[in-house]
Amino acid sequence: MKVLRKKPEACIACHACENTCSKLYFKEENPEKACLRINQIDSKPEIITCTQCGGCIDICPVEAIKRDKNGIVRIDKKKCVGCFMCVGFCLELAMFMHDDYIEPFKCVSCGQCVKVCPTGAIYLSEE
Repeated sequence: MKVLRKKPEACIACHACENTCSKLYFKEENPEKACLRINQIDSKPEIITCTQCGGCIDICPVEAIKRDKNGIVRIDKKKCVGCFMCVGFCLELAMFMHDDYIEPFKCVSCGQCVKVCPTGAIYLSEE
């Protein structure tokens, strides 16, 4: 399974990854709609992304969150009831919500952000 990994020390907070992600999934460049986030903590970038740990799978009351055949944790939007329990439960704080949507969203390790990262601060790794 390929999983998105991070090297925060290499991040320059250019936000190209967030813009690419939100444009790919939500058709607009909006960091609040990106499936990964770059936050500044004491003027140092922090990369927040799903590690595919699967902790959210057990907390979902309607079983809308499952691993796909490649091991990636995915949300079935048809089953999701928008309770957002997974957002509150995520230990990585990598399950997101936005007022425009009734269901949460998260990184699925597609790798598109990796292609635009100028420093290699995010990369795909075989787990």
